[in-house]
Amino acid sequence: MRETEMTQRGFTRRSFGRIATLIGAGATLPFYNEFALAQRAALAVLPDLPADAVRININENPLGPCPEAADVIHSYVKEGGRYHFEQPVIMAQTAAQTEGVKPDYVSVFAGSSDPLHRVILAYCSPKKSLVISDPSYEAGRAAAKFIGAKVVTIPLRKDLTHDVQAMAKADPNAGVIYICNPNNPTGTVTPKADIEWLVANKPAGSIVLVDEAYIHFSTAWEERCSDLVAKDRDLIVLRTFSKLYGLAAFRAGLALGRPDLLAKMEPAGTSIVPIAGMVGATASLKVKDLVPQRRKIVREIREDVFAFLDKHNFSYVRSDTNHFLLDTKRPGPEFMKAMAQHKVLVGRTWASLPNHSRISVGSREEMEKFKSALLQVMA
Repeated sequence: MRETEMTQRGFTRRSFGRIATLIGAGATLPFYNEFALAQRAALAVLPDLPADAVRININENPLGPCPEAADVIHSYVKEGGRYHFEQPVIMAQTAAQTEGVKPDYVSVFAGSSDPLHRVILAYCSPKKSLVISDPSYEAGRAAAKFIGAKVVTIPLRKDLTHDVQAMAKADPNAGVIYICNPNNPTGTVTPKADIEWLVANKPAGSIVLVDEAYIHFSTAWEERCSDLVAKDRDLIVLRTFSKLYGLAAFRAGLALGRPDLLAKMEPAGTSIVPIAGMVGATASLKVKDLVPQRRKIVREIREDVFAFLDKHNFSYVRSDTNHFLLDTKRPGPEFMKAMAQHKVLVGRTWASLPNHSRISVGSREEMEKFKSALLQVMA
């Protein structure tokens, strides 16, 4: 992004220099980092974390990589001395075929947090706000705060879907309207028709950022928004391979959008990606039945937990993904500490829902341990 453009968008020379210096030095920008927060929280409640602790606190997939991905990642260990710049291109081409878009409509990243931050830096400024729901994933809010952009918060509807009409009207100078779908932490799905309406009725000059990190777990998979990208709409769609595909440690993600929209993101960071993640993601995309198979596994475990919660009259938010909100009947940090005493790590709370904890759906064995601990803690 040229300095003249940055100035026109409301950045001062000082703020421009601050961002450029940090990026040029390869520094980590002080944005929201869920992994670091989860790590600190776990150590705070259980300093000596035992190896058999149940980790259902940061929405990881205990299934890990599929065999095809694991095999190819292992085979690339001996290639670790080379950058292999062709692999991100191959990954983008494979994803483009899967999503029905042109290859230059796909940019690859180390996960989806990186492009989320880049979008905020590219499209928000002190003159261009971020419009976001509450509660929802916080990373964009932190990025906007760092660059001095206003954050306009709109409560979720009573059914915990995004109030797209209110978001569209929130600020005529909006830069980005952020939709997390399914939403994190509620796990609820905003209908695609609402997202289409928002794209058609958003303020001029803004873009809609649709974060589909959890879409693979959901029945909304068949109504994902990649077709809107193919139709050249003003939106960017984010995907990650950290969740359903089980590649959290290998860092692979995508941004889907028109080439001109993606191009504005490029100066906001470096583009080196881990090749192990790229080859693992490519292999995963080629396994045609992987998404429905894993969705079925997670749904069965999730519904079993919900039946248990219903049986014992626990209150929770019914989710369509691999996590859900549990009413803890006490401040979330207290519940987290109590569960940790039973070697079960649960997720954090949101300021607007201080007595709810986000619970990840783990393996059957892990969720049985969760049930046992929950009965003792809630007694």
